[in-house]
Amino acid sequence: MDRLAFEDRAYIKSAHDSPGGRGINSSVVVHSFGGKTLAVLISGGDTGKRLEKLLGDFGFPIQVVPIARDIRTNLTITDRHGLTVNLNEIGPEISKAEVQAVEQTVKKALEKATWLLICGSIPPGVPHELYGKLIAMARRKKVKSLLHADGPALREGIEARPTVVTPNQKEAERLLGRTLLTRSQYLEAAEQIRTMGAESVALSLGSRGAVGAWAGGLIEALPPRVDVLCPIGAGDAMGAAYAWALEQKDDPADALRWGVAAGTASARLAGMNFATLEQTRDMYRQVEMRRVE
Repeated sequence: MDRLAFEDRAYIKSAHDSPGGRGINSSVVVHSFGGKTLAVLISGGDTGKRLEKLLGDFGFPIQVVPIARDIRTNLTITDRHGLTVNLNEIGPEISKAEVQAVEQTVKKALEKATWLLICGSIPPGVPHELYGKLIAMARRKKVKSLLHADGPALREGIEARPTVVTPNQKEAERLLGRTLLTRSQYLEAAEQIRTMGAESVALSLGSRGAVGAWAGGLIEALPPRVDVLCPIGAGDAMGAAYAWALEQKDDPADALRWGVAAGTASARLAGMNFATLEQTRDMYRQVEMRRVE
């Protein structure tokens, strides 16, 4: 939009469709960084056909689990100043058989995987414990796991002990049942979430960067101040880059730095676009790391 205005006229400057969903976004980032990725997704109806067609141009493999109903369409509206509104449909009801098909598809994919990234909300009809089951399945296969979810699915997923959990501030507040406002509260929250079961935590704080918590202690990743054009998807970029970096080098602090760099660099781009490896590397050099004593 030229601007976002309430009770006044505003004009659409451009519009386009893009394939989305946190898991797909994560695959886009990993693929652009040169990593190998498989996007596992549900798809159904005419909307699903559009999604699959759009994904065909992205260059990485997908594994589709067909469902009977139309998948959802989300709407992101942003203006030239970076003010953004994100409107998400609830999504289709998923049957028990369709949920089981997702489980079996993931189980088969784990045979050749080093990471399982579980990203996004739970559709209607899906039991909250699904993510926990998938994480436990990955642990049995000695596959590392990353969880980015919300609500009961996040809580139960953490109890299954994922390798890393990457909540944003609002998701962490809902998980812990309190508002987070200060630096000390962010640090305390990250450590508390880790004690709930996650091996490590990367608490995303938007323009304030992120707090990392693992057995080695607490660390902050502080990005430079940038002009944000569209923050939607920045958290997905952070999580994907974190897993990609940890695969390159077993160093959670360095992975957190890469994650914050990818999220910050992506937020500078208009629309649903993600920073390239070169753009992320440039931002990586500008991210300050601060260990908490």
